[in-house]
Amino acid sequence: MSANLPADWLETMDLPLIAAPMFLVSNVGLMVAACTNGVIGAMPTVNARSPAVLDERLADLTHRLSASARRPAPWALNLIVHRTNARLQEDLEVCVRFRAPIVITALGSPREVVPAVHSYGGKVFADVSTPDYARKAAQTGVDGLVLVCAGAGGHTGQMAAPAFVAAVREFWSGIIVMAGAMANGRDLRAAQLMGADLAYMGTRFIATHESNAEPRYKQMVVDCSFKDIVCTNAITGAYANNLRPSLEAVGLDPDNLAPRAAGFDLAHGETQPKAWKDIWSAGQGVGQVTSIETTADVIARLRQEYRAAIAEEIADPWLNRYAVRADTTIS
Repeated sequence: MSANLPADWLETMDLPLIAAPMFLVSNVGLMVAACTNGVIGAMPTVNARSPAVLDERLADLTHRLSASARRPAPWALNLIVHRTNARLQEDLEVCVRFRAPIVITALGSPREVVPAVHSYGGKVFADVSTPDYARKAAQTGVDGLVLVCAGAGGHTGQMAAPAFVAAVREFWSGIIVMAGAMANGRDLRAAQLMGADLAYMGTRFIATHESNAEPRYKQMVVDCSFKDIVCTNAITGAYANNLRPSLEAVGLDPDNLAPRAAGFDLAHGETQPKAWKDIWSAGQGVGQVTSIETTADVIARLRQEYRAAIAEEIADPWLNRYAVRADTTIS
């Protein structure tokens, strides 16, 4: 794993992975299962109905993690910093009160969040979808950048991962999290080789027993493949990869969706709940999810795949040919 990551994180993590925060899907149970199996667990703060409920859930989370038989990996909260999030300040206060190890900002500038989280030693990561946004976020003093690449589930990016990571590494030496179509252990190793420190996986954890996804949603993820993904901003105002069967189920024609010109609006989901609750998203790695299983089993498989990828690297003759030793240089 990368030397960018804090030493105490490395002591508790088995994989360079964050179980991505997913709206209405991530919950305390999924976070606990991730953290106690060596993966960073995360949840959007708005998955709790109010700041008071968020407070209760974090009390439950910290209690369960403190009772874990093994030292858990860090946990993270995803904070929507868009101007339409009326709960932003209250949710941030809860994050500070529970000293969230990582706060991941999304859909806006992290500028106001950074000093509050840094006040107790926490880390701030910022979701970004272009190199320009990454540069702006970096200037606010964040500790990490989550590069939302093409193929990501939920709100997605448009830039391919190799080009995105390379562009950001030209000006950023801090933590990079790569998001977009990550689905197996080989993908985790590939993200590191491209220059990232960590990877996001969201879709891979939707169809787990611990997730808060409806049973129909979990089964839809198992049944769908790349051909079932529809990228549109017609639902929330931000481009997202949605599952075709869920669009059809609410009476929409996936091939004739009118784009929204107004942009993202968190309040839109409060007045039109179907936009958030009945239309389901998944990333381009959805075809690799073939069953509903426990989070522990998913992580165990990822661990095996990751180790296998590294073992193959060691045996690769190209690696032996181009390996750089301390006493040699490549001419």
